[in-house]
Amino acid sequence: MIKPKFLELYRTGELEKRVESLEKLLESCTVCPKDCGNNRLNDEIAACYSGRLPIVSSYTAHFGEEPVLSGTNGAGNIFFGNCNLRCVYCQNFQISQTHKTQKKNEISHERLAEIMLELQERGCHNIGFVSPTHFAPQMARAILIAAEKGLKLPIVYNTNAYDSVEVLQLLDGIVDVYLPDLKYADNESGYEFSKIRYYATHARAAIKEMFRQTGDELVYGADNLLKRGLVIRLLVLPNDLAGIEENLRWIKKELSPKTAISLMAQYYATNKAATDERYILLSRRISESEWFSALELLEELGMEEGFLQEYESASYYYRPDFNDKDKPFKDIRDFRT
Repeated sequence: MIKPKFLELYRTGELEKRVESLEKLLESCTVCPKDCGNNRLNDEIAACYSGRLPIVSSYTAHFGEEPVLSGTNGAGNIFFGNCNLRCVYCQNFQISQTHKTQKKNEISHERLAEIMLELQERGCHNIGFVSPTHFAPQMARAILIAAEKGLKLPIVYNTNAYDSVEVLQLLDGIVDVYLPDLKYADNESGYEFSKIRYYATHARAAIKEMFRQTGDELVYGADNLLKRGLVIRLLVLPNDLAGIEENLRWIKKELSPKTAISLMAQYYATNKAATDERYILLSRRISESEWFSALELLEELGMEEGFLQEYESASYYYRPDFNDKDKPFKDIRDFRT
């Protein structure tokens, strides 16, 4: 049996030391590359509109992740509120860009630990933190509390990749599976469409650190589910705004041609991309030719490790409604034949 790495850190006392180091970063917040400098320990609100306590907008057994994470009982996903990006096409914009209504979803670290244990009790295969960057110290504190009470599931860090390398170094051995997006190949697109400076620069540095920790090997358990590793998500955007070829070539050259890629077809126009004419290039779903061009790039570059969504995936499951906190996603199994 492959045990989560944080259990050894907990046994030796190293986990508590890491948590304390992470929490110190909140005193003059440098938890993400924005480096706001706000004292979040005193509940000063940073640019991500978040303070001392974690905000959990939803948690659920999620069946729409990569099959090696969802399994038969679902990934135990915990959706944090707010975000350090402002993507104009964010599919989770109901919780990522509505800070005035998210304050009510603040919970204690103890309650976050209870949620993890509840998902474990429900049979989920892992604990997946969605948009964890701005709450990484709070996440780690809750893992420490949950470890004391019997948590034994792998930790999945599902991030936009605008992460601090220093934070990721402190998460080494706490996180089992890194699941970052690599949204763009250039900084200009990151600023235009996600309102963040130097996205590509920081995201690539963060993913390099993730790769340093995991290498290109995916470690599976006896149940054929993923226990450790790095899977980089590439969402195909209309008009090649994501720079798929450039990102794939960077991954192959700077990381490894065996790095696992999760190529995603689920894009659809939502949030500002659906209503604001400034983002007309994002106002439609991707075409079949755009999708197949991305598939051909994988074949051309010899990058065979990873996962592919179905082209039709934008049509159904991946349209969450977080007004239903308990079940924001339809059950993807209802759409399978």
